[in-house]
Amino acid sequence: MGVRKLRYGKSWQRSLAFLVIQVANGEMLVLGRLARPGNTLSRQIHSLLDFAGAWPASERCAFEKDMQVLQDFVTAEEEQALLREIEPHLSRLPYETSHWDEAIQGYRETEQRNWNADNRLVLERISHLAFDGRAMPFVHILDLAESGVIKPHVDSTRFCGNTIAGLSLLSDSVMRLVRVVEDRGDPYWADLFLPRRSLYVMSSLARYHFTHEILARELSTFRLTPIGRKRRISVICRCEPEES
Repeated sequence: MGVRKLRYGKSWQRSLAFLVIQVANGEMLVLGRLARPGNTLSRQIHSLLDFAGAWPASERCAFEKDMQVLQDFVTAEEEQALLREIEPHLSRLPYETSHWDEAIQGYRETEQRNWNADNRLVLERISHLAFDGRAMPFVHILDLAESGVIKPHVDSTRFCGNTIAGLSLLSDSVMRLVRVVEDRGDPYWADLFLPRRSLYVMSSLARYHFTHEILARELSTFRLTPIGRKRRISVICRCEPEES
């Protein structure tokens, strides 16, 4: 499917506007919401990132490129529609206390391939934005209890490709990314505020050279402000691993 034109929706009377792509068959595909006129996505991201430690300037620039966040990617109505389809599957599962790689506590998870028409449109928006329309068909759904935690870990390269995209539902949260330093140099890290209904896209440097974690509720602060993380469901899209 070829992309022909990129334009902005004309809903500037609202606080946010839509980013729209016109595809080859003439249909319009709404990818997500952007900030008010004059604001760029990079300025949004800067307001959601809090850097700590002695970051090399070039690496900080690369990190900002590889760790993207789009606020209000879905509306409240779209969030509820996703939850109505997800919750019946999750409700049959118990919360687990440990994960196969010991990276998660207090969670339940599933994968889903088939979606109703409205929710499929949301997932297509994620696929086109993050993967040029080539996301894997199975979507990973991770339900983290209010008392749950995702511990620091680096993703395995076996199960998916260079990029993942995660939609945050039900709660704000804080993701911490810490540089994996092999020579025992001074550590540096970044806290990333993930607002409810936002989409993050993580790739390359941010994905494979930093551990990432979702902070426990009692540790969830951003720039000294308590976040009060509650139960959080993330809808995670991935791409196929690259052939070796």
